Amino acid sequence: MNHVLIVEDERPIADLIAMTLRRAGYECSISDDGLMAADMLAEQKYDLILLDVMLPGIDGFALMEFILPLDIPVIFITAKGEVSDRIRGLHLGADDYITKPFDPSELLARVEAVLRRRNKLSEEFRVAGLTVNTRSRSVWRDGKEIPLTNKEYECLLLFARNRNAAIWRETIYERVWGSSWMGDSRTVDLHVQRLRRKCGWEDCLVSVRKVGYRLISQENESEV
Repeated sequence: MNHVLIVEDERPIADLIAMTLRRAGYECSISDDGLMAADMLAEQKYDLILLDVMLPGIDGFALMEFILPLDIPVIFITAKGEVSDRIRGLHLGADDYITKPFDPSELLARVEAVLRRRNKLSEEFRVAGLTVNTRSRSVWRDGKEIPLTNKEYECLLLFARNRNAAIWRETIYERVWGSSWMGDSRTVDLHVQRLRRKCGWEDCLVSVRKVGYRLISQENESEV
């Protein structure tokens, strides 16, 4: 599971970001102070940093200089939308830049794009008895390829990258179908049922009441 550090001093915004990412299966930590964030980075490994510019302690631009040697991808998230600020952030080494207010689905898409671009998402991995190759978009069990539709494959990839985490139905729909959730779960439920049957996941892809689904995976597997 990818671990994201959210460095944001406006707590309601930080909590909203964390809720959005946790629903998609990411682990999140929050810091509301630049100096505190530097201490957290010295003690803990993170896969991605979402970094505000205006912070107490030290600002995001100064903190970026501390982050650079750690080789952790960074997305600046700030209300400062001027072109000069975006250019400065990118010149300092940020991977992307998104301004407030932002749409949660856009944030999720940018997070995944940055992780993929920085090779934080593996090309081939094993999960729940399957071997998945993201380059060829192929899925195998016991040497036999499992035929999946594009949407079934995208569902599988979402569960695999967020193993052991409950994922909300609306998150599945928004991430896989790329449009806003309309409240009808039949499409998601149908694809999950087909995925269970094809992959032999009847016992490990489980329903989570009033939430959605969770892929249970306890074996020693490669990271996604």
